[in-house]
Amino acid sequence: MTGPERHIAVWNNCLQIIANNIEPQKFNTWFKPIRPVSLVESTLTVEVPSDFFRDYIEGAYLDLLKMTLKRAIGAGAQLHYMVRPVQEEKPMVYPASHGLTPTNRTVAISTYQPSASPNPIVFPGVQRLQINPRLNPVYCFANLIEGECNKMGVNAGENISLAPGKTPFNPLFIFGGPGLGKTHLLQAIGIAVKEKFSDLVVLYVTGNEFKTQYMDAVKGNKLVDFMAFYMRIDVLLVDDIQDLLGQGSQNAFFNVFNHLHQSGKQLVFTSDRAPVDLKNFEERLLSRFKWGLSVELSRPEYETRLAMLKARAFREGVSIGDDVLAFLASRIKSNFRELEGTLISLIANATLGHREITVSLAEKLTGKIVGEEQADVSIELIVNTVCEYFNITRDILLSKSRKRQIVQARQIAMYECRNLIPNCSLSTIGSELGGKDHATVLHACTTVQDLMSTDKAFHQYVTDIEEMVAVPVGR
Repeated sequence: MTGPERHIAVWNNCLQIIANNIEPQKFNTWFKPIRPVSLVESTLTVEVPSDFFRDYIEGAYLDLLKMTLKRAIGAGAQLHYMVRPVQEEKPMVYPASHGLTPTNRTVAISTYQPSASPNPIVFPGVQRLQINPRLNPVYCFANLIEGECNKMGVNAGENISLAPGKTPFNPLFIFGGPGLGKTHLLQAIGIAVKEKFSDLVVLYVTGNEFKTQYMDAVKGNKLVDFMAFYMRIDVLLVDDIQDLLGQGSQNAFFNVFNHLHQSGKQLVFTSDRAPVDLKNFEERLLSRFKWGLSVELSRPEYETRLAMLKARAFREGVSIGDDVLAFLASRIKSNFRELEGTLISLIANATLGHREITVSLAEKLTGKIVGEEQADVSIELIVNTVCEYFNITRDILLSKSRKRQIVQARQIAMYECRNLIPNCSLSTIGSELGGKDHATVLHACTTVQDLMSTDKAFHQYVTDIEEMVAVPVGR
């Protein structure tokens, strides 16, 4: 075939070959979104959604692509990529509220009598339900401050809102420490979807709520209705999925996940830890959490903290000097929640006490809220503290010694790094503490937690070391 449509025919031929060599789900995720652009001699140019998308298929399917292109085009075939252009960013606005609360359309689900068993021959009853999406309109993208700490998550969320269920980010797994904006980002995705696709059914629920609903359904003999309800959702947003514990509730969620995912519905989850660090989860569920994209939210940098303070002060209708906001941004570094809470407390104190908002007032208030300034906790600080506590040298701690005292000291050091240093990955800890892999660090953390619950003396070791690490500067 010649002419402008030749590249389309060639790519369709490639897709047929690829579809016969990989699982349907992977084909739909990684190859259907690709668009053919041109074919010049033996070079096929295709358009992909993102750099991340291109890097993934190159890493996972390079051999398959080479084989396919050779069969479809011939020897010397080459594949070039074009990254789909991203829309220009909208100017940032800080509305006091987002407007009307998003609503879902009324949906019909099949229901069964409590005493009846599902029977394919008997047509079940139908009940029409108004599903509340449970979205807070304040948690929209317009009120979310973007920075290096959350840029990847925001970009993925905006892409999802443009085509829910049709991007490689399904599921999207957002993780990070408390107060970093996971819930805000999660709900912003739901709100944006409702704005663009009002007919889609969106639901926000926590992992603990899903578990409680499942248990109530089992007790009330309404499990079939419970499953029918969740299988009608188009965009399911699950917050704090680490709380979804229990074999029964995880099995129910596994089936809901499979049904929604295979039906092209969108799933977005948040967690306080990465999928690899989730405990007491079925392996088949963990593997599905890793199907799409996992994004970590980190501590906000100074510029982002300052932008957030300015935005929140604007929304509150309060004029605060740049010097005060700069002081707060430099003083409170941990997370958005603590930063925002301190600002609201400062405004309340100034308003109720009829005082001017000054750096002096901010300094007094932050001293009461966040305490004395802490030394930056680092792996080196923790290692030195553990060595001092157990009276051993750094070389001995990081050695391959299998003596019980040395092993336990090393495990405690790994545990403290994981718990006291925000966003410190397992691989980083392992690399710094003797060249261990992430599995060894994870095992060490689990061992320390187990020993703390059964051995009082060991529990005291860990507590003492934490107190030594957290001593205020200038003690």
